[in-house]
Amino acid sequence: MKPVRSLARVMLSGIFVVSGARNLRNPERLVPAAKPVTDKVAPLIQNLHPRIPTDTETLIRANAATQLVGGLMLATGRFSRPAALVLAGTLVPTTAAGHPFWNNDDPAARNNNQIHFLKNLGLLGGLLLAAADTEGKPGLRWRAGHRIDHSRRSVKRAVRTARREAKIAVRSAATARRMPG
Repeated sequence: MKPVRSLARVMLSGIFVVSGARNLRNPERLVPAAKPVTDKVAPLIQNLHPRIPTDTETLIRANAATQLVGGLMLATGRFSRPAALVLAGTLVPTTAAGHPFWNNDDPAARNNNQIHFLKNLGLLGGLLLAAADTEGKPGLRWRAGHRIDHSRRSVKRAVRTARREAKIAVRSAATARRMPG
């Protein structure tokens, strides 16, 4: 892995590791801001599986743990593409709950939340780039297509060889029949 790629992943993951650890230890402070979002998400989670806890504090902890683990995976380069996708997914509710600038009447608070909202949007863009990064190696789609083309060429070669050998065998048999013996 190139040093720039490694450094960029560590820099991108830092916010998720730090805030994930902080929010995992102390989720109570986020409950008031997160409640409107978790109240909308809870019924969807309940429809998926009724035994999954949907209280706001538990959802904050789950999001925080996901960000902590995903951030560490991204930083270390282990499963970095899936980790980036998961982190992008956690960033959406975090941003909606934490920085709803459209709800602020105070211009200073509105401006502050708008800046943080746009910062998170930038992080989302970086995560999407990290999720798409194949480190210069061909992606799965290209490799599958290349393997299929290679297999087709191999089959065509095998068919040509079999035809050639069949023609040779027919000629040999015809020659053998013509010879007195």
